[in-house]
Amino acid sequence: MANRAFVYAIQPNIEQSIQCQKTFGSCRFVYNQMLDVQRQRHQNGEKYLSKFNANAYCNHELKNKFPFLKEIDKFALTNAIFHLADGYDRFFKRLGGFPKYKSKHKSRKSYTTNFTNNNIEIGDRYIKLPKLGKVKAIIHRKAPSDWGIQSATVSQNRDGSYQVSVLYEYEQVSVSVAVKEGLTLGLDYASNGLYVDHNGNRCNMPHFFRDSADQLAKRQKKLKHKVVGSDNYKKQQKRIAKIHRHIANQRKDFLHKKSTEIANQYSCVCVEDLNMRAMANKGFGNGKATLDNGYGMFVNMLDYKLTERGGCLVKVDKWFPSSQICHHCGKKSSITKDLSVREWTCPHCGTILDRDQNAAQNIKIEGLRMLKAS
Repeated sequence: MANRAFVYAIQPNIEQSIQCQKTFGSCRFVYNQMLDVQRQRHQNGEKYLSKFNANAYCNHELKNKFPFLKEIDKFALTNAIFHLADGYDRFFKRLGGFPKYKSKHKSRKSYTTNFTNNNIEIGDRYIKLPKLGKVKAIIHRKAPSDWGIQSATVSQNRDGSYQVSVLYEYEQVSVSVAVKEGLTLGLDYASNGLYVDHNGNRCNMPHFFRDSADQLAKRQKKLKHKVVGSDNYKKQQKRIAKIHRHIANQRKDFLHKKSTEIANQYSCVCVEDLNMRAMANKGFGNGKATLDNGYGMFVNMLDYKLTERGGCLVKVDKWFPSSQICHHCGKKSSITKDLSVREWTCPHCGTILDRDQNAAQNIKIEGLRMLKAS
């Protein structure tokens, strides 16, 4: 079985919006209350409550002590407790820090509810949700009829807009496509343009953040002159958040279209397994461009889209010297260690090489070698 989520924009009315805000606040309240309980038990030398015992404590203790919690979707509160338990599990496994209290102003406003007895329904122009009823929505696509709804996550963005992410479960049919060299693409990461393929084609992705930088600077300059915490300050914050959300949507739309185009043409794509967080630091000098193009998101999209079509994504080790090897003779040179060198001549065979295209060709050769060896 596999999972897939579809995200829909929703437009709740005033009553539904109030109920959403109550649910956001109650989930945050229960999360903080249970974090308090767990901390207190630890200080008293008592055993840590499991997520099921913590949920029972919420139903028998918290709901009686705070009656307003009975007005909230029970699954939303249960999932808030389970999220806290997941945070503890990650901490104990040394995969993350100790769980922190959620802030009213800084934490993301969201809650998750589960599907049961057809309480979640996707209509033509609405989505039915527990405690909210039918909420006006933009239904841009629907899942196949044999897909089953698992849960729905309602969230509010920084600019005040709402969205719901509906999680489906479906039986994935395994499709296998023979990997051929002619249907294999090698990609080398390029901060200016997203990637260069082994044929020398550059993606030339627009710089969405830079294109909106002037408009963003004007809005932020206005924010500087507002009284912190005032209504006008909050309104200006929403205007800034709206620009950031527009940039993110532009980026995501472009990456989806480009990844779908590649997945439809090729059965195998070879890329470098890069640490994008490390590459975005000041040491490389191109951090803003790296964060603007969303290469990590692009690779994830390629991965699942190729898998759906029976293809595969091969990740070559990040320490593989793709830029230092001549794809023509296969010999290594230290000429290209300097990133400013964009074109070089192989000292062994005399071939004139473009740095990015040569790297993409080497990534493709190494990816095919890894496939054959596996």
